[in-house]
Amino acid sequence: MSTLVIQLPERQRLHARALGETTFDRERRRYYVYVTSTDGLAFEAQGEAAAALLPRRSQVTAVVREADVSWHRITLPKAPAARLRAALVGVLEEALLEDAESVHLAIAPLAAAGQTTWVAALDRAWLQDELAALQSGGVFVDRVVPMAWPDDPPIGHFHVAQAADGTSPQGVTLTWAHADGVASVRLEGGLARALVPSPAPPATRWTASPTAAVTAERWLGAPVTVMPDEQRLLQAGRSLWNLRQFDLARRTRGARALGDWLRQTMSPAWRPVRVGVAVLVAAHIAGLNLWAWHEKGVIETRRSAIQALVKSTYPRVNDADLQRDASAVMLRETQALRTLAGKPGDADLEPMLQAAAAAWPPERPPVENLRFETGKLTLAANGWSDTQIEQFRSVLGQSGFQVEANEGRLVVTRARTRSAA
Repeated sequence: MSTLVIQLPERQRLHARALGETTFDRERRRYYVYVTSTDGLAFEAQGEAAAALLPRRSQVTAVVREADVSWHRITLPKAPAARLRAALVGVLEEALLEDAESVHLAIAPLAAAGQTTWVAALDRAWLQDELAALQSGGVFVDRVVPMAWPDDPPIGHFHVAQAADGTSPQGVTLTWAHADGVASVRLEGGLARALVPSPAPPATRWTASPTAAVTAERWLGAPVTVMPDEQRLLQAGRSLWNLRQFDLARRTRGARALGDWLRQTMSPAWRPVRVGVAVLVAAHIAGLNLWAWHEKGVIETRRSAIQALVKSTYPRVNDADLQRDASAVMLRETQALRTLAGKPGDADLEPMLQAAAAAWPPERPPVENLRFETGKLTLAANGWSDTQIEQFRSVLGQSGFQVEANEGRLVVTRARTRSAA
């Protein structure tokens, strides 16, 4: 998996800013030191670039400098996830130098409730601004890790510190990460000597940046392993720590993937694809319109044929009625001719009585009373069993009638048939 590891600029402290300039604006104009790797062990590229020009990789890790993280060892309280941060604040309230709401907290990986663990504390507003600055440049940080963390066996790293503006060197600094915490001190004076045990633990790993290697060996009196800043940055990226916890935890991976896909499809390299999709959609729309026009013509032709047939059969029909519903006109005129000829229609009394008589159960006496409306025959059926009603309905159904039983009555109607278009 390809990885991009970014070094976050050190948090500004007591730094005079230009009139009208905000911290976010100043940080957004900064350049970020970065390394890329395909396996997390060896870097393939390195450099320095603005957020919008950083390489795009599937995994992005931001590294926080040693001086921007404070470490606190506590017994992890037993609390549900939703209330864990509040519980941590209650435990660390005495140790925090700033207001608890302005501090971001993160728990060590694999920490268990009721056991001793380490908690990292950072400036919340600063970290949020850094993440927002990177996101505004299209870089979405998956993990935030410290450059150094409490470790055993100890690690001592020498490097040349820079001024707040990142321009002038400020002397060699030793970062001492051991089981009791992390400290960064200048080699000048006796504080570094007092901090590092003498002799140092046998398994201590000593490293130094190329520019600080000579000074480190002179101060230590022993050789050190030269580790370029890029290699140390990549080493920090392999840490199990992730400072993106609680309210800063990543919860928008799906939205990020969608946004990345949209930005990619709108890039110049995808212009032929966009043009092809647009042409394909236009062709489909044109094809649908042509098919709809063809189907409309077929329907109009059939409607005209039906109207011509009705007009030739019944010359005296009204053209306006014919335009509205030719099928209704044909049915009405046919019924009128049948009436004039004295022949009963399907919905008249005689055909319906004949059908009911043919289906009448032989064990039932003649009907006591009946009522007829056009197309609807109601028969008295007191004392009929369910079997007799079902047999009566089945026989009439074969003749195109339907039967409804309701409160001792049988209602016979002509079954609805699908009319021709």
